Amino acid sequence: MTSLDASYFDKWYADMAASADRDALIARTLGVPADLRLPGVLTGPGLDEVTAALHLPPDGLLLDIACGRGGYGIEAARRTGATLIGVDFSAVALDQARPLAADRLPGRATFQLGTLTETGIPSASADAVMCIDAIQFATPPAAGLRECRRLLKPGARLVLTTWQAVDPDDNRVPARIRAVHLERDLTEAGFTSITVHDRPAWRAAERSLWEAAVAVENPDPAVQSLQDEGRASLANFDQMHRVFATATAPLTRPTPTPADRRSRRPPVRPR
Repeated sequence: MTSLDASYFDKWYADMAASADRDALIARTLGVPADLRLPGVLTGPGLDEVTAALHLPPDGLLLDIACGRGGYGIEAARRTGATLIGVDFSAVALDQARPLAADRLPGRATFQLGTLTETGIPSASADAVMCIDAIQFATPPAAGLRECRRLLKPGARLVLTTWQAVDPDDNRVPARIRAVHLERDLTEAGFTSITVHDRPAWRAAERSLWEAAVAVENPDPAVQSLQDEGRASLANFDQMHRVFATATAPLTRPTPTPADRRSRRPPVRPR
């Protein structure tokens, strides 16, 4: 299995930056703006639903964890009037996110290096956290959910999208997906008001994307990567659910971490 470390994703994002074809294919099949340069497979209606579910207050702070090239968080912040901090472990992705934010969200976004389990942001900082199609890359996914819980103010919302195995014992499903069990892990992380819903319409659109991708002739490297992902996804397509989850941080602050005790400074808001 390929090691999906920061260097792997750095190359993946660099290939994307050189490929208008990839962005056009995703925009056409998923109903999203091509200029958002989205790395994932969330549909346009899915992005609408995610944005509404954040329940951001006016001038709230939105954290986009594993933000990639930044498009999902930038668009959610633009629509809601929030300020944005995006976190990812790929410096190449963040270099692509910054000019997009300068264009679509001027003065209201910053981006910093961090991981799903160690974001580098103080506890109880965020009015909402979003994590799009990435929590399965945390080791284990439950650790990423605990970090999201730590970041949220009391009563604030987490919104995430991912996949879950129809049968967690089915070895045809990638191990990182079989490790995802949102209702269990969100509960153990201390969240309340947890909802986890299948989104078959998103999954159908995803199938259309994979089928369109594998049909492309003479692909550039970014489309080739999309083809490879599409072939793997189509091979076990019916063994996974597409899921959308929301959860609320309880009305008590999380226990301060050692990093919080060393520094009481709030996160740097965009100016």
